[in-house]
Amino acid sequence: MKTTKAIDLAEANRGNESKVFDWDKAARLIKEHRSLNARAGLRGDWEFTGGDILRDGIPVPRSETYCYLASNWATPELEIDGLIVECYQMKSETPGWDAHTYWPESAREALSV
Repeated sequence: MKTTKAIDLAEANRGNESKVFDWDKAARLIKEHRSLNARAGLRGDWEFTGGDILRDGIPVPRSETYCYLASNWATPELEIDGLIVECYQMKSETPGWDAHTYWPESAREALSV
C-alpha cells in the first residue's frame, strides 16, 4: 500500500481505538500448530508493516525484523503454515501493549510451555 493511502486511512479513522497484535494468542496458535516459522503484519499493508517473528522455532530478535503491529484502521494478522488469521486485541484490552511491543514475557512463556 502506498504510504499516502495509509496516512489517509489513519486520518479517516482518527479517534478510533487501535487494534494491537495479540502476542499471547499468537504464541498459543504457534504452539497448537507446532509451527517453526511465523510472520505478522497489518492486513492490506504487509509490505510495509509485516515481518518474521519466529524462525526455526525461535523468536526473531527485534533487530533482525521489522513489524508495526497496531492500527486504528488495519487488522493485525498472524501467518503460520500458509494460514493467515486475525490476531489482535483492542488497545484497552491489552496490558499496555502498542505498536512497539515485541514478544512480551507472557508470550515468550506461552511459547516455551
